[in-house]
Amino acid sequence: MATPEAPRLDARLAAAAQLVKPGAAVADIGCDHGKLAIFLALTGRAKRVIAADLRAGPLQTAAANCRRYGCKGAVELRLGDGLSVLAPGEADTIVLAGVSAKTTIDILSAAPWVKTPGMRLVCVPATKAPVLRRWLWEQGFDIEEERLALAAGRWYAAIGAAYTGDERRPGWEECLFGRWRRLPGAAGYQAQLAQKLEKALRGFEPGSPEWREAAALADQLRRPQGAEHGES
Repeated sequence: MATPEAPRLDARLAAAAQLVKPGAAVADIGCDHGKLAIFLALTGRAKRVIAADLRAGPLQTAAANCRRYGCKGAVELRLGDGLSVLAPGEADTIVLAGVSAKTTIDILSAAPWVKTPGMRLVCVPATKAPVLRRWLWEQGFDIEEERLALAAGRWYAAIGAAYTGDERRPGWEECLFGRWRRLPGAAGYQAQLAQKLEKALRGFEPGSPEWREAAALADQLRRPQGAEHGES
């Protein structure tokens, strides 16, 4: 997907790029070094890119990278907190990659205008992806697709969601398994989730409803891919 002129992305950011629909007007919030925004602009995947960060230091690095890759006019840089840098309608795709599920939810909750038909979110939570999935479904976003990425020894789920207004409260099993179970890398991601859930189990009172629910999910995660469907 990359061109010789575009920066090389790590697997996590490459997964986010794959979930951006061609021709989108993108806002990369928490852009850090700006390489994802530059990639989207130089490959033509986005028709417009706004890259924003809360801190001046990363934004200066992003500006230097824009000069390095010759795309200073193709990426607009903005300094500010979350989605306060945007006016409603400036972007139809918002990328939030590398912050926790809680921070992602806080940023989106502070901008109710994101709940607009046609709005697309591309999120790569650093932690607690199941929490983010549940919040998205509860707020009326449909999780259309996911990608899995192994970066710096950790697995990440990149989540692509579009606002439909259809609000629902899914069970934790659906939130845990999302749409990743048949993707490349699913076995590694599943093993990572199982390890985290085993740790969480130790924090519950044995026999409590929370413990039983977590234990049932942990049991599913211990099974090899396809075993729950009787596949070989």
